Amino acid sequence: MGVITYSMEITSAIAPSRMFKALVLDSHNILPKIVPEGIKSVEFIEGDGGVGSIKQTNFSESSHIKYTKHKVEALDADSFYCKYTMIESDIKFDKINFVTEEVKFVAAGSGCVCKMTSEYHVKEGCELKEEDIKKGKDRAMGLYKAVEEYLVANPDLCV
Repeated sequence: MGVITYSMEITSAIAPSRMFKALVLDSHNILPKIVPEGIKSVEFIEGDGGVGSIKQTNFSESSHIKYTKHKVEALDADSFYCKYTMIESDIKFDKINFVTEEVKFVAAGSGCVCKMTSEYHVKEGCELKEEDIKKGKDRAMGLYKAVEEYLVANPDLCV
């Protein structure tokens, strides 16, 4: 089994504490409101959001994917850090065993930089194309920007 690592950074005008709260701590409430055309609901299958919790994201009918399940592996609200593993999806994992994501929000001026690292654990004998990874990252970037716009328009949220 090989591991492909992909990293990216996204800058934001929003403080790291607000972005972390919206995208990690309170995502089950915030995301379905912000992007109802993409995310139908987010619910905890196990736990309450802390380490060991399993969160299921249910996507809208128009999406190419119906759901994903993520397990929280590490969470540090004081340093705006989260690590989670995608453990299940209705999309067949024909090339990967699982994906681990690390997200850290770092202060930068009055805003922040979101540093994301993804590890794709590729099945033996399979090859994962960069264009496949890029599609997922482009969707993540769109979600990030939608959350940022929502927080700019609603300065009293996630404070």
